[in-house]
Amino acid sequence: MAALQAIPGVEVAAVADAVRERAQAFATAHGIARAFGDGAELLSCGVDAVTICTPHAAHEGAVLAAARHGVHVLCEKPVALDVAQAHRMIAAADAAGIRFGVIFQRRFWPAAARIRAALDDGRLGAPICGGVLARLNRDADYYAEPWRGSRDAEGGGVLITQVIHHIDLLQWYMGPARRVTGHCATLAHPGIDVEDTAGALIEFGSGAVATVQAGTTFRPGLGIQVWVADARGRTAGVAELPEGVGFTDVWTVTGEEEFTGRYRGADLPLAAIHDHLAPFHARQIEDFVAAVREDRDPAVTGRDAVRSLEIVEAVYASARTGATVLLPAPG
Repeated sequence: MAALQAIPGVEVAAVADAVRERAQAFATAHGIARAFGDGAELLSCGVDAVTICTPHAAHEGAVLAAARHGVHVLCEKPVALDVAQAHRMIAAADAAGIRFGVIFQRRFWPAAARIRAALDDGRLGAPICGGVLARLNRDADYYAEPWRGSRDAEGGGVLITQVIHHIDLLQWYMGPARRVTGHCATLAHPGIDVEDTAGALIEFGSGAVATVQAGTTFRPGLGIQVWVADARGRTAGVAELPEGVGFTDVWTVTGEEEFTGRYRGADLPLAAIHDHLAPFHARQIEDFVAAVREDRDPAVTGRDAVRSLEIVEAVYASARTGATVLLPAPG
């Protein structure tokens, strides 16, 4: 909210929640003039753009409603519960002529953008291999939230809720994925019906190969690393440790200084993780507002967001069937 209210010329005009009293309390706390107990009321009140901050299962309905009202929309990740929903959302946004963005604020970390810039200017060659290693901690209190840990409400577990951020970075660096083989299991949180542990092998259209290993089973969490390497062995990585804080941990580009980082400590509370991410969330919100004003695509579009969701969905399909899943060619 602070990010939106800090952008010159932007007025946060209204807020909506399924519980009107909760919406009103939020509006009062943040100096917002109007509060609604229904999203349709908000969309009909004359706003230019909305942000969708609901649990995953409500994303599609909210984005389709925004499209029907001709309102630009910035949606939290994951874009949808599954790829079919995401494509319906993209089609509706295109037909309505609205801007449709999806939050992947880790792309705005300087350490993450540094890798993309090195790939763009040729200091780092096209990656031939890469990976994501995510060792996270989520306890029983986290899964006590009614919608968390539910396949119907969340769409999955560690892959779609936490590590989709890092799969997004991986495919941003390595290009479209083509084949996925994966395995998922629930090993440490018996009260949930989604995975707390997952592994995958991803083959990209370029011929490059990457691995993903992820779990919410570590006490304490040991962070996340995303890394890529080119045919000359030059390697770059971005690490997230403590969770929410991104830095360059590997950088072996010839002629440039090497960055390394170390962290020892306990898990941060979720509120502290969000506080660390807030400045980069703000940058993405600023970019989305600028995209609406300039009539251009935002930094992360619905089409961009569906790529990581396709990978996650393919891991789930491979885990169910034991077969390798072939992804559609980009188009």
